[in-house]
Amino acid sequence: MDRNLLGYKGVRPVFLAVGFLTLVQSLSILLLAASLAEVISALFAGKPLKEQWGTALLFLLAFLARHACGLLMSSISYRFAEKTGSAMRREMMDRLFRLGPRMAGDQGTGTLVTLVLEGVTKFRTYLELIIPRMVGMAVTPALLLVYVYMQDKMSGIILTLTMPIIIVFMILIGMTARKQMDRQLESYRTLSNHFVDSLRGLETLKFLGRSKDHSQAIAEVSDRYRSATMRTLRVAFLSSFALDFFTMLSVASVAVSLGLRLVNGDMTLVTGLTILILAPEYFLPVRLVGADFHATLDGKEAGEAMKSIIDREPVKAVALERAEPSSSEAVAGDEGRPEGRSRKEDAKDASVGKPDGNPSGGGSSAADFGQSAAALPESVFAWNGSSTLSLQGIGIRHEEGGPSSLEEINLQFAGTGKIGIIGESGAGKSTLIDVLAGFLHPGWGSITINGCKVSSLTDDAWRRQTSYIPQRPYIFSGTLADNVRFYYPEASLDAVAGAVAAAGLSPLAASLPGGLDERIGGGGRSLSGGQEQRVALARALLSSRPIMLLDEPTAHLDIETEYELKETMLPLFEDKLVFLATHRLHWMADMDCIIVMKQGRVAEVGTHQELLERKGTYYELVEAQLEGIH
Repeated sequence: MDRNLLGYKGVRPVFLAVGFLTLVQSLSILLLAASLAEVISALFAGKPLKEQWGTALLFLLAFLARHACGLLMSSISYRFAEKTGSAMRREMMDRLFRLGPRMAGDQGTGTLVTLVLEGVTKFRTYLELIIPRMVGMAVTPALLLVYVYMQDKMSGIILTLTMPIIIVFMILIGMTARKQMDRQLESYRTLSNHFVDSLRGLETLKFLGRSKDHSQAIAEVSDRYRSATMRTLRVAFLSSFALDFFTMLSVASVAVSLGLRLVNGDMTLVTGLTILILAPEYFLPVRLVGADFHATLDGKEAGEAMKSIIDREPVKAVALERAEPSSSEAVAGDEGRPEGRSRKEDAKDASVGKPDGNPSGGGSSAADFGQSAAALPESVFAWNGSSTLSLQGIGIRHEEGGPSSLEEINLQFAGTGKIGIIGESGAGKSTLIDVLAGFLHPGWGSITINGCKVSSLTDDAWRRQTSYIPQRPYIFSGTLADNVRFYYPEASLDAVAGAVAAAGLSPLAASLPGGLDERIGGGGRSLSGGQEQRVALARALLSSRPIMLLDEPTAHLDIETEYELKETMLPLFEDKLVFLATHRLHWMADMDCIIVMKQGRVAEVGTHQELLERKGTYYELVEAQLEGIH
């Protein structure tokens, strides 16, 4: 039985109801066996059939009661399984959103999709079967064994001795099946991830002429899954055969013992028939558990996998101390800007990207403050033209003992502006974006937002201030309007049309037969990479959130599409705080400030022209890429 089973909401009343029905069912089995044995014994003794109608009616009532209890138990278990499965799916989806895209990257998109879709269905089947089976195995054999002992001690001893043999054998077979199922599940996860990745890259493979070569890799992964499945099925068939075989031997032993004593006149026919009828019923719950064990093992594994994700609590942001904003931060916003001074000058001088050579709180984390950390009011994360954000000594190490992905990051931001984050692959651009988006909790360091020092930005209130555009935004199977409404489901059609027009999607909408109501994504019209990015941009615009984070948004686009999209995006960045992580240097000339990352550290901060004149890391990147920026 799953160790988490008793922790599901509403499971205890279900166990009580199923337990009561199982008790009634067990009593009806006893009544059924006794009445049937009495009728057969009377007929064997030569009594007329018409005199047995009362006992036969009792047998019929017991028979109906038994199956009625079975139907009620199945109905109760089914409703509980449906309710719990739906709740698990909702909780898992909510947790995945809270854990952020890094969780999907670590687990694999194919694994998570399979878990949410097929895993929930298998988990429901597991719950529906395991509860009545486990309760039945605990109640029915014990009750029947007590009754058998009351009728015949020798038969009771035989049944008592044979049951542990079957249970031990079930445990051994179960352990073997568990190993095979783990291998099968791992193969299935690999197959799922491989399939999703293949679908995503199919167009590229065809373009490069490698689609046929890739079919061999798909065949190898599929064959590994087939082999793992066949090994699991062999164990399942072996265990079913073994259970039936040992049960048959046990019942046969009881039958032989009863037959010998009947011949010798040491037992009445009624008692012998009653025990003989009850012997298969005694082993039936154990056989059902063994038979359903393999049918529900994958559901149990899916439930444990979902539970592990649901229980993975994201490290929450906590207040470390209250601080007053510095004088430089106080004048960095739009409202405090001196007359005649531009936003770009503010970004350059005070509001954005200045390294703080005196970090405070370095080496601290939320765990260091424990229960003394104060809860964060939502107003702390509200962002406007006078808001400030400061990173102080931020560092992240993804693996214990591994290299740091970020090390001693000290930056300040304020108000609005366009912040470019540049660097080679692996320099820490995406990790910094994840910290700013609230997807990652820093391993050490602290963050000061609006004068309040916090451990991280992993708070729902902060996420409601931000919109995130990844390299490959997801297009849901739905209408164009519904995809644009992702952040703002209650938006009116006029507002959606405005965002679509601002993102440059009006020509696409006009070309679709259904306009904004045309289905796109899976099962609908497919979009190009540039169109998908415009949909993501329209989502961000419709939400009207003041902070935008873009992680390599044009990395997979051709240069013509990228420049076309750039012309649309840059005007939409006005009056927002925008973080753009990219390796395409042509964006940097349009940024108010540039953060140059190198091996997880901030190498340089400044404007495009300043960094070129400095001839440091940024200049080396420009020279290496030969993009001709002057």
